[in-house]
Amino acid sequence: MRLFTDTALIEKQTRRLLRTHFGVTLPQFDLMAALDRAPGGMTMGELSKQLLVSNGNVTGVVERLQQEGLVKRWPLPTDRRIYSVGLTAKGRSTFREMAESHEGWVNEILSDMDEAAVDEMTRHLDFLRDSLKKKADEETSGSRK
Repeated sequence: MRLFTDTALIEKQTRRLLRTHFGVTLPQFDLMAALDRAPGGMTMGELSKQLLVSNGNVTGVVERLQQEGLVKRWPLPTDRRIYSVGLTAKGRSTFREMAESHEGWVNEILSDMDEAAVDEMTRHLDFLRDSLKKKADEETSGSRK
């Protein structure tokens, strides 16, 4: 429960800072981060899967970012019913500015912890993530048998 509480506190502060400084929501930031890691773009389905949200949620976020000129959408040449999404030049530079600020905010939020404590926490969280993914993969492969 402590992990959930701490996560909620950090997320609340991050949401407020993103809204105040950049006028974006955390889901918009997360979507732009995913696209920044995929320079060739991603399909709407890939975004949905990576962000763990419904296709409808992705569509709404993409439409708002597209209106701001931060992302572009294009149909796949092989299947015109499927759209890919990518950052525009404006979107990429805006995201980089947001990411730099975000990193500073997280560093500030964690500033009461020394570097060794942050490193140790990161190792534990990485272990937890890997363990959870492994269990999820085992459950998925077990249900296919």
